Amino acid sequence: MSLAVRVIPCLDVAAGRVVKGVNFENLRDAGDPVELARLYAEQGADEVTFLDVTATVDERATMYDIVRQTAEQVFIPLTVGGGVRSTEDVSRLLASGADKVGVNSAAIARPALIGEIADRFGAQVLVLSLDIKRGPTLSGGRTESGFVVTTHGGRRATELDALAWAQTAIDLGAGELLVNSIDADGTKDGYDLELIRLMRGISTVPVIASGGAGKTSDFPEAIAAGADAVLAASVFHNRELTIADVKSALSESGVVVR
Repeated sequence: MSLAVRVIPCLDVAAGRVVKGVNFENLRDAGDPVELARLYAEQGADEVTFLDVTATVDERATMYDIVRQTAEQVFIPLTVGGGVRSTEDVSRLLASGADKVGVNSAAIARPALIGEIADRFGAQVLVLSLDIKRGPTLSGGRTESGFVVTTHGGRRATELDALAWAQTAIDLGAGELLVNSIDADGTKDGYDLELIRLMRGISTVPVIASGGAGKTSDFPEAIAAGADAVLAASVFHNRELTIADVKSALSESGVVVR
């Protein structure tokens, strides 16, 4: 585990606006991404993550503008994911002001992309984004761990075991794992602690817990399960919790925060 735990607000962006739903469905408007990123930075966020949830060609241009505007006003690391399919996409995002880039579906379709990005830009810029659902184990026809990797915002299940795919990606050069539970996403019932423990067990790179945060006690539990960083969205967007609330809860539980 890294020395200090990071608290990361996540902004899912569509058509230039932040959106949020439950289990990646029924998305609703949650505000302006640049304004929210600035607010969270002022509250003490350690990083901000942008995920382009539609990532069409036209909206990719919008995302570059959002990243550029944010980087001009917000001086904490920015991770950007969604629709990244080539090293040229990564190059343009970095040139726009991103510090790290998340890959998901394109890496599943062509795993060599991970190595290409890591070789050109360094593993430290590459975050493997994992959208994971519980599924049948091998005896039931799918995975050994009981967790399956999905694409297209959790709507399409692959045949990839989540732990096996994460290990492959690490071996190819992924520098971090963003582990998002689709089952827990937006429910506010807490992170999937079993999933975090399993990922921690195989990972030699930092693990970011995502999906399910609803109260301050959820965050220390995720760290205790093995996460190096905690990511959340709706509890911040809805003003139910602040970054300071989360850091206070972590600190009171004995976790070192920045």
